[in-house]
Amino acid sequence: MNYDYDRIAHDNEFKELKAKRNRFIFPITIFFIIATLLFPILTGYTTFLNHIAFWNISWAWIYALLLFIMVWTLVTVYMNKARSFDMASEKIIVKYKGGHNQ
Repeated sequence: MNYDYDRIAHDNEFKELKAKRNRFIFPITIFFIIATLLFPILTGYTTFLNHIAFWNISWAWIYALLLFIMVWTLVTVYMNKARSFDMASEKIIVKYKGGHNQ
């Protein structure tokens, strides 16, 4: 089925969905980039993470473990939120599939 993508792109509901998605994605992306790049910076240019946190485990190992936990958490949060974005986009497609706004 062919859709008028230009018409959909100018639809207010679609614009609102894009804005909502961007407000969700950009902060998470910035947080991910900063947290990930901070690890090599802290290990390469400081000695902060070299100190022992407990037993024989340094803060670098804890930070690395937290990065894994962060990634799995962000993926889970994104997948749950993406489901709502998918439902909203499907609603817009159905609206145009049904012949409305043409």
